[in-house]
Amino acid sequence: MSKSLSYELGPVPVSNDSTGKISGDSQTDKADANYDNVQAVEDGQVTNTSSGDLHEGLHQKLKARHLVFISLGSVIGTGIFLGIGNSLKHAGPVGLVLAYTVMCSVVICVMECVGEMVTYLPVVGAHIRLSGRFIDPAISAAMAWNYWYCWAIIVAAEVSAVAVLVTYWTEAVPSAVWITISLVIILAANLCGPRVYAEIEFYMATIKVTTIIGLIILSIIIDAGGGPNGKKTGFQYWRNPGPFVQYQGVSGSTGRFLAFFSGLTGAAFASIGAEMLAIAAAETTNPRRLIPTALKATWIRIVLFYFCGAFVVSLIVASNDPRLGSASTAAASPYVIAITEAGIKVLPSIINAAILTSALSAGIGDCYTACRALHSMAGNGTAPKIFGRTTRWGSPYVAVITTWALGLLAYLGVKSSSSNVFNFLVNLTALSGIITWLCIGVSFVRFRKGLRAQNMSPKDLPYTSHLGVAGAWWIIGVILAVLLFSGWPVFRKGNWDTATFFGNYLPIGLFTLIFLFFKFWRKTKFVRASEMDLVSGVEEFERQHRQAEDERQAAGIGSRPWYQRIIA
Repeated sequence: MSKSLSYELGPVPVSNDSTGKISGDSQTDKADANYDNVQAVEDGQVTNTSSGDLHEGLHQKLKARHLVFISLGSVIGTGIFLGIGNSLKHAGPVGLVLAYTVMCSVVICVMECVGEMVTYLPVVGAHIRLSGRFIDPAISAAMAWNYWYCWAIIVAAEVSAVAVLVTYWTEAVPSAVWITISLVIILAANLCGPRVYAEIEFYMATIKVTTIIGLIILSIIIDAGGGPNGKKTGFQYWRNPGPFVQYQGVSGSTGRFLAFFSGLTGAAFASIGAEMLAIAAAETTNPRRLIPTALKATWIRIVLFYFCGAFVVSLIVASNDPRLGSASTAAASPYVIAITEAGIKVLPSIINAAILTSALSAGIGDCYTACRALHSMAGNGTAPKIFGRTTRWGSPYVAVITTWALGLLAYLGVKSSSSNVFNFLVNLTALSGIITWLCIGVSFVRFRKGLRAQNMSPKDLPYTSHLGVAGAWWIIGVILAVLLFSGWPVFRKGNWDTATFFGNYLPIGLFTLIFLFFKFWRKTKFVRASEMDLVSGVEEFERQHRQAEDERQAAGIGSRPWYQRIIA
């Protein structure tokens, strides 16, 4: 086993004392021991990981229904309700549908790749930690820090969105009040441990799923002329103003392709977070069974929420409607625009409430994801070991508080003089999110190469990707194109904008700098396929799986109807 691989699997930084209470001295001693082990591994001395170390102080509390709804609800946010309208405005109806079709295929590939790796090795940090085992520990460090600041800043964005959404009803209460209330809820939900977070996400995801399904059905009814005004729209908006928008006045097929590409970029930004399910693997009661079950829900959300959502939006609103992208409340949602035009009252307020719920739910989930990334970094020595401390109920409280503190950036949006800075920070997170997908694609290619080099077959894994290496290369190709060309408009003559340029390309620079820093500081080595660590922790994961299966059989869950098995 190469020392760089073992470095990524260092033992647990923290645990609780025998009394079940947080013990600072005990945790510090164990964290110090873990850090020493990491250093020993880096010096070529292999250490063993005990069964209790595998989860690094986190508790396995998440069940089937939690994972299914985290999978379904993790990507339903303001992007689907509001952002999709902006994509329609810039891409046109056909451009929008094509863009979301391509991005749906990428999301499916991402989930298939991460599902195969994480089901086999449900380690803390999931794909973040595994990238160090399959590529290079420096890649894992860069990916982890990129992932952390991306989702931590998005917490502030979602909190700010809550304050803006409330203005749909009233502006009498200062936005700072709503920001404060939202931040308190997010902190409380994440400090209470994984089970409380999962329960909150379960009910909020139910609201989001019900809302988006209801809107899709209602959109079809409106398109067919079932609204109070009786107006049928059919495919008329595909003909007038046309299937594509000539992007920024560029004529011909070039302008239409650029319109499609702008829609592709918007679809990518709206889809980040699809891999959030994998982060919860280490806190799942039986990941070998439940992760594949939750992955099946991926197809539902991709086809139903993304593709169907984009398709019906292209039918009910014209791409040149001036209300698209004109506000940050339900007033700019294409669904609300269509409902208002159809003469349906009251519903816009209900939809705004659902979008507000989505924003708050996303803030809670984003904080959960970011703090787990920070906790994982503490476990392998790429962040201070203090971030690995956990409470007796399995909450990495130091990581939670630190991550939550970045949510205070939401107050920058209160004053117009600070909003530009805040918006710039938010724009950075979009590309940071899809950099993770690129790393997942590369990790999977390396994982499969390691299997071949060590005479292991993918067919013997607990879950095998249906798309294989071809799916990983599709991720790499599409995401590289989006990353490299997302900021192309600034290079047009007379169109230079410094903020736009850095907003699109600074994440790539930051990722590269973090990688180089850890590469030279830790002197990490690229992992050879023949030396890839494909065994550490596997025996313990299999033991836990057998134990969970025995408990499941004893409880008679397997013989219950499918709907009872889902909520078990």
